[in-house]
Amino acid sequence: MTTAPTPSIFDGSQLAAIKRQSRSNDPAALKAAAQQFEALFLQMVLKSMREATPKDGLFDNDQTRLYESLLDQQMGQVLARRGAVDGKGGLGLAALIESQLSRHAADAELQDFPDGLPLSVPASPRSLDPARSSIPLPTVTTPALPMSTVPQAPAAPQATDTASGTVPVTASPIAAGFVDMIRADAVQASRTTGIPARFIVAQAALETGWGRSEPRRADGRPSHNIFGIKAGRSWNGDVVEAVTTEYVDGVAQQKVERFRAYGSYAEAMRDYTNLLVSNPRYAGLLGVTDAAAFARGLQRAGYATDPAYADKLTRIIGGQPLASAALA
Repeated sequence: MTTAPTPSIFDGSQLAAIKRQSRSNDPAALKAAAQQFEALFLQMVLKSMREATPKDGLFDNDQTRLYESLLDQQMGQVLARRGAVDGKGGLGLAALIESQLSRHAADAELQDFPDGLPLSVPASPRSLDPARSSIPLPTVTTPALPMSTVPQAPAAPQATDTASGTVPVTASPIAAGFVDMIRADAVQASRTTGIPARFIVAQAALETGWGRSEPRRADGRPSHNIFGIKAGRSWNGDVVEAVTTEYVDGVAQQKVERFRAYGSYAEAMRDYTNLLVSNPRYAGLLGVTDAAAFARGLQRAGYATDPAYADKLTRIIGGQPLASAALA
C-alpha cells in the first residue's frame, strides 16, 4: 500500500503539478483543486479559533504568532488531505466542490475550458482562477503573516492576475480607492524620477493586489509597504514578517521574509523614489515613459523574481482602472 506524502505549505511544486494536470484535462486536477479549497477553509477556522482564545503570558509575542499561523496552514493542508485519502479527516467540503465542478464540466462538455481547468500558480498560493472560469468562484489569497484579515469590498469582474492575486481590469471601488489614496504621492514621485505616475501606481497595485495584500503588522495595522521592499541589513526602521513567494530557477517557493514598515504611504513612496534614484541598478529606468520598457527594465534589474512580472505590470499599466483614473 502506497502512503500519500504529507503536504507541505512550503512546497510550491504541488500547485505546479495541479496546473500541469489541468492542461492535460486530467480529472485528478479537480480533486486537487477542491482539496486546496477545503484546506483554505480549515485554515480560516483554525485562525478564528486562535483569535477567540485569550492571549497573555510569556509566549505571547510576534514570533509565536508567526509560527502558530504557519502551523494552522499546515494543519489545514494535512486535515484536507486525510479527508481525501481515507475519509477520516477534513469536512467533506472538497468532495462537494469536486462533484459540483465535475457536473458543470460535463454539462458544458468542457467547451468553456479548451485548455483544461484554468489553474495558476502566481506569487502566492491560489485556487481556481475566476478570470477564465464561468463558475462563480471566490478569489483566494494568502494573507501576510501573522494571519491578519484584510477587509475586501466586492470587486468588479476580474481578468488578469498579479504577484499577490487577481487584479480587476475594469473599474471597481477597490481599484479607484487605491488610486485615489496614493495619487498625490505618485505624482510627486513622478516629478522626481521622470517616470509616469501611472507606472508607479500600477507597480504598487501589482505588489499589493490594489492594496488588499500589503504586509501587515502583528496587531493587524498596515505596514504601508506598497512596493514589496524588503528590509535588508542597511534598513534601520520598523519591519514586518510575511510569507511571500519567490521564484528560484523558475520554481515558486514560499518563504518568510522581512519587509520594511513605514508610518504612512507617503513615507513608503519616498523610500521607493529614493531606491530608484540612488541604486545604480535602476538608473536606466529614470525618465522612461514606455510602459513595456519600464516593466522589462524593472525585471532585468532584479526587482522581482516572478518570471511574468514584466508582462503583468504592462497589462496593469494599460488596463481600465488606470485609464479611468486619468493618470499621466
